[in-house]
This record gives sequence, structure tokens and C-alpha cells, in this order.
Amino acid sequence: MRSGYRPVYHPAGTDDALRVALVELQAGRWRAAQDLLLNTSTRMARTARTQVLAVAAAGSNVVDVWLAEDPQCYDAQVMRARVLVERVLRAHRQQHAGAAELESAARRAAEHAARRAPHDPVPWVCLLALAQIDGSQWREEHRVPSPEPLLPTGPWGLLNQACRRDPHNRESFHRMLQFLLARNHPPLGSVAAVIDFGRWVASWAPSGSPLLLLPAYAQVEQCRLQTAQGGVHPLWRREWAQEHTLAYTLAAFRNWFKEADPALRSVLDLSYLAYALWVGHQYIEAASVFTAMGPYAAREPWASVPERPPGPDGGEELMLRARRESLAYARSHTRAGPR
Repeated sequence: MRSGYRPVYHPAGTDDALRVALVELQAGRWRAAQDLLLNTSTRMARTARTQVLAVAAAGSNVVDVWLAEDPQCYDAQVMRARVLVERVLRAHRQQHAGAAELESAARRAAEHAARRAPHDPVPWVCLLALAQIDGSQWREEHRVPSPEPLLPTGPWGLLNQACRRDPHNRESFHRMLQFLLARNHPPLGSVAAVIDFGRWVASWAPSGSPLLLLPAYAQVEQCRLQTAQGGVHPLWRREWAQEHTLAYTLAAFRNWFKEADPALRSVLDLSYLAYALWVGHQYIEAASVFTAMGPYAAREPWASVPERPPGPDGGEELMLRARRESLAYARSHTRAGPR
């Protein structure tokens, strides 16, 4: 059932204002980004938009130009911290020799922004993002005891600072998950901590929060880690249909997808939920999520989950298959409502 559907991949997703700012930023013009941030009314949206803008700006000097032309502009200062953090993470992944120097500059920029705007969670999210580089936990702020006894030490104080300014800040918890993955500990321990963290957060995340999806992200990261180590457990896919895993997926569907403002649902979160529902055999619910996504799509988690034979298209064929099967099933089965 291709039926003319062509997935649209764009970092802005359904955020039209962000899409315009990205086009301008990539052309070397920063005023649309400044106007966007000035008109962003919620801290959740501000965190998300600055992250996407930073990824686009990290390969150019457009934020440096912005800061040079308006050195007192706080948004320019926090975007410089965002861009420097993005560059550090890229350098770290590539094992670049200058990563340590970049990290120091990014940390100084984030700390300066935190002093300049004590109410803004973004500088604390930046510091939390830098924690994943410290896999050995040399820095004291990365060895804080967890509020949950079963979880390891980590940058819990930084997470708390972000959440004091924006309770249940989505990116901060995803950065914490990345830190747990990066810890220099036995792989099985790392996997267990990631899964435990995702389920612990989902156990108290409020209705309407995208944090209800964190167990799905953790499960995909488990798969990614196992793939990097040589192979995924042959029964990995079946785990999604087991009762204890499926319960988290259905809770996310009912309490996030059904309750959240559609304008605040990210395409990436919808993509993870669609995969979790499809692989868990909840086809009618998956069809609802695919329909809500409209023409938009995300590469993940489709590109990171195992299929035989593996596709050369970054997971697109798997996503199209899941969408096709879910929508066909929903058309042929009528029920009073979703489970």
C-alpha cells in the first residue's frame, strides 16, 4: 500500500516556525532564529527548538556572527553554548584530539548562560549533555547518588537543576539516559541501568508527558548496544509483546498520545510509539499514531532495530511495512475503540 505516500524527513517536523528559522540559519542569517526564540512561550518548546537549531548551526559560524553583532543578547549566548556542546559531542564520537579543549569552552559557555538567566533550563541541559563524555565519572557532579536506590550514581544534581526550572523536561531525561549508556561499566550492567531508568521515570511521569515513552527508547538503546557488541538476542522482538513491556507501551498510548496537545507531540516520539505498538501487535493503535504523523516520519527507531535481511535504506522499508500493515489491519477490523 504505497498509495502515493512519501515520508517527509525534516528536523522541524510539524513546527512550521522552526522550519523557517532553520532555512534562514542554514543560509547564514540569524534574525529568524532570534525572533523564533523571542516568541517561544514555553520552556519545553524552547528546549526543543534550541536543540534543533544548534544541530543545524554547529557546522557554520552563524551563531558567532549573531553574538558579535549583538553581544548582550541572551539567546545568542545560550545558542553559542548549545552549538559548542553539539560540536563537543561530535568530536567525542569521532575521537577528535581537540575534544577536551572544546569541552572546556562549552562548559564555560553553559555556566555563563546559567548565571545570566537563572530561570532557563537550557544551560543545565547543556551541562547534562556534556556528562556523557565523562564515562569514568571523574567529575564530582557526575557521581551524585540517585534518588532511586536501584540506579547508579550520576549527574542527578544537574538533572534536578534542569527539572527545577522545567519539571519533567524531556531532553534532560534523554540526556540522562545517554549518560547511563556511556558509563564505563560492564555492558550488562549498563543495559540494566538504562532499562530500569526508563521504567522508573515512566512509573511517575504525569499524564500527557512524553517521558512515558522512555521505556521504549531504553529498549531500542538496549538493541543498539547489543548490535554493536556482535548480535541481538534472537527473541528480542518478542519482548515487545510480553505483558510487562506492552504495559508501558499502552500506557504511553493512552496517557501521552491520547492526552497530550497534538501540537506538542514530536515526530520522533510518535515514531517510537508507532514502532512499539506495531512490534507489540497493537495494530489499530499503531494505525492511529501513523495517521497522526501525517506525511512526516523519523529515521529512528527503524534504522536501529534488527531485521532479516537488513535493509539498505536506513529503516525506511521497515517503517513503510509497519505503516502499511497497521493501516490495513485497522481498515479491516472494526472495534468500539482502542484497547
